[in-house]
Amino acid sequence: MAETASPPSPLARAERFVWLTARVLEQRLFAYHFLDGGDTPVERALAAYRNDDGGYGHALEPELRGPASQPLHTAHALGVLDRIGRCDSRHIEHVCRYLTRISTRDGALPALRPPAHGYPVAPWLPAAGDPPSSLLATGPVVGVLHRNNAWHAWLFRATEYCWAAVDALTDTHPYEVRAALAFLDGVPDRPRAAAAADRLGTLVRDRGLVVLDPARAADAPLARGYAPGEHHFAYDYAATPGSLARGWFTDAELARSLDHLAALQRDDGGWPADAYVRAPGTAAESRPVLTLRALLTLRAHGRPPG
Repeated sequence: MAETASPPSPLARAERFVWLTARVLEQRLFAYHFLDGGDTPVERALAAYRNDDGGYGHALEPELRGPASQPLHTAHALGVLDRIGRCDSRHIEHVCRYLTRISTRDGALPALRPPAHGYPVAPWLPAAGDPPSSLLATGPVVGVLHRNNAWHAWLFRATEYCWAAVDALTDTHPYEVRAALAFLDGVPDRPRAAAAADRLGTLVRDRGLVVLDPARAADAPLARGYAPGEHHFAYDYAATPGSLARGWFTDAELARSLDHLAALQRDDGGWPADAYVRAPGTAAESRPVLTLRALLTLRAHGRPPG
């Protein structure tokens, strides 16, 4: 009797999906994380999104279209550089010059800069004009820079802003909480960060900003302004065991969420983006990004997808 071929592993299916659909950047990142690829190809792919002003644009963050540099693109770029160990002084100096030029009166970052006027943007972003400070944009940038021991004048006021914004969080939503966590996971004052994270975790659970039973996600309330199905689970907050958010969830709660994350892989090998994007082109570019995020989250928690 002929032997039946084993079905491809989740990682093999994801790899095929990446080669078929992903941008060069996500292809290089997949190779770096799962195929022993180098960091230089990732850095070169990322450089295509960098503008002369030191910021990043060209839909690096897929929901924000157009060529103009934007803080959310820069946060995305720093996250990539952090993952490949390339947040060195050369990159940081160029980025911080850009951040200094675009900062608000608080010394923080807006979610959207006026130069984006005329380019398509996601509907959840504020209208161009006099943009307010945003923890959504500032928290991840400050967290990455601190985690890489960056020293720049811009960081002082931006850090103060983040502390004040985190301490003031009451009426919030999941993406803002995740931005606060990105700050708290990187900031040097660990006792203060741990105390702030404890309060934030209580807020997340009390306000229903996390679905603890994925099997009942359809019954869970949505944050104001979120799309149908745009829920957040334990793994969205505690993406790695080292995150301060890990203490927010029991082992059983985290395990259920990771089971749910693994089960979301589609037949084509990728993870869905239905609840997070509002246009077909954005969905096509977002799915490989989310696929990589899912694979790395599963691996970080000891569930290698291969």
